[in-house]
Amino acid sequence: MEMKSDRRRFLQQTAAIAGVAAGAGLAAKAGPAQAQGNNVHVEPPRRGARYSIDHMTHYTPLHELKSVITPSRLHFMQQHTSEFPEIEAEHHTVSIYGLVDRPLRFSVADLKRLPSVSRVHFLECHANSSLAIHGTGNENMGPPVQYIHGMTSSSEWTGVPMSVLLREAGVKSTGTWIVNEGGDACNFSHTLPTGKAMEDCFIAYAQNGDPLRVEQGFPIRMIVPGWEAPFSVKYLKNIKVVDQPYHAWNESMNHSVARPDLGGKVRWYHFQFGPKSIITNPSAGLQMGAKGYNQITGIAWSGGGKITRVEISVDGGKNWRDAKIQDPVHTKAHTRFTYDWDWNGQDAVIVSRATDDQRELQPTLAELGKYWGIKMDEWRQKEDKPRAIHMNSQQPWKVNKDGSISDALFA
Repeated sequence: MEMKSDRRRFLQQTAAIAGVAAGAGLAAKAGPAQAQGNNVHVEPPRRGARYSIDHMTHYTPLHELKSVITPSRLHFMQQHTSEFPEIEAEHHTVSIYGLVDRPLRFSVADLKRLPSVSRVHFLECHANSSLAIHGTGNENMGPPVQYIHGMTSSSEWTGVPMSVLLREAGVKSTGTWIVNEGGDACNFSHTLPTGKAMEDCFIAYAQNGDPLRVEQGFPIRMIVPGWEAPFSVKYLKNIKVVDQPYHAWNESMNHSVARPDLGGKVRWYHFQFGPKSIITNPSAGLQMGAKGYNQITGIAWSGGGKITRVEISVDGGKNWRDAKIQDPVHTKAHTRFTYDWDWNGQDAVIVSRATDDQRELQPTLAELGKYWGIKMDEWRQKEDKPRAIHMNSQQPWKVNKDGSISDALFA
């Protein structure tokens, strides 16, 4: 099967698609890509990292960050193997095949010569903020805002739009889904609707201006803005266009949760994240400042678009006031907010809620439970909290008179 593209025809078409002049330096032969698969520095485990025999996790210290951009070394990580793959960039390729007119194969150098985009987007683990994590404090995981909500980060990603590549391959009318496969030991795979891929997905080879780190999928990974992170397959090597969603193991088994509202059945496919916000400081595990002025800070994001409003309550949700949204505000990315609070030194419950440009409002835990068909009061009484995914309920923190702060979601 021929997997090489007619480069001249390809560059003419993609230049037109991207709105750049045809042949504007794109046809020049690039030198070999620098191999970094074995040279990327992997730092030793730090607070917020967890390693097991078949799984590695790193939680972002959200309470320590002051920007909408997460430093690459602090970006959260979920690795479904016990070690990182050793990939040499100059030998790595990604293939597009299946229900296409022209099967293609691209090297990393090929991708870097094509029209590119740079966009700021969040990634979030589907299990971030899960109820099962609340109340299971672990000093090695950082304070609660880190180990409960720290599986989300926001970076500037650079790469090639999927629309450019799929149009060149010529997706057939029956090619409504895509199976993306990674080059790690478990061949991590995930299905994606072709429509979403054409809309705003891209293959990234850089993060925050630098080549991808090995823990973030070096040399290339998929970026699926606004959807749960498993769609953004790392170490991308195969893109198969198919006519139906496949039941890859992680999405149909490992990443599925039985739903009471579905009669105990599992909903396999979860896509876009709803609006969400977290007060990162002050938050549980930290200490309040002195009585009087204290600034409340945090982040908000939504898989549906831009954050347009963040509100703060200092009385457990009885009254709400608008927070200040800080520029820049990117689409499907972390957005920072602040609120000036005159703390009277008494017990208080602080909480935030976000609204996105789709006019969707972040729900309370009770509202989310009603949607799921779950009685949250019963969950509160269970010692072992159930696993949940796509948690975007409001997160209240209890501020005590002595300045200590605790998780009030299940108080």
